[in-house]
Amino acid sequence: MQRHQIPLSDLVLRPFHTFDKRWFLLTAGTLDGGYNPMTISWGAVGTVWNRPFALVLVRPTRHTFGFMERGQDFTLSMFPDALRKPIHGICGVKSGRDMDKVAACGLSPIPSTEILAPAFDEAELVLECRQIYRADLDPKLFMDPAIHDLYDQDHHRFWFGEVVAAHGTRDWRAGG
Repeated sequence: MQRHQIPLSDLVLRPFHTFDKRWFLLTAGTLDGGYNPMTISWGAVGTVWNRPFALVLVRPTRHTFGFMERGQDFTLSMFPDALRKPIHGICGVKSGRDMDKVAACGLSPIPSTEILAPAFDEAELVLECRQIYRADLDPKLFMDPAIHDLYDQDHHRFWFGEVVAAHGTRDWRAGG
């Protein structure tokens, strides 16, 4: 897919819609050392510590967790609607421990421009993120009791990634 570098100040991203309705494919690892993609629908983007960031959450039981722990970076990829459901139907349900999800989805991994984690040629938007902070969610600190219902002792670890590059189609850039 034809993508262009997007200055972060020109990136048009509707965060609530993007995470909740479109989802991202989080990919950690390296092209030559192994990697794994997984669907995420929980996350955030914004500014913290005077840097643009993306926040992602991964449960310790997910195959991607080990890649996040060993790595320094990750990508977030968004796909056109025609590809979104088939990709997320595999990457959001199946484990990379049991199958080659990339091959099953027909994805073409490509090098990122600024980091080691791969991107995908079919993506219409790629955010390249360098890890800058991680921590475990502490259930003792949940202020809304309903949050406990979302867990069975498998609490997420979250990562802040500084967004160091964005590449996308005109739809993701202010002024097109």
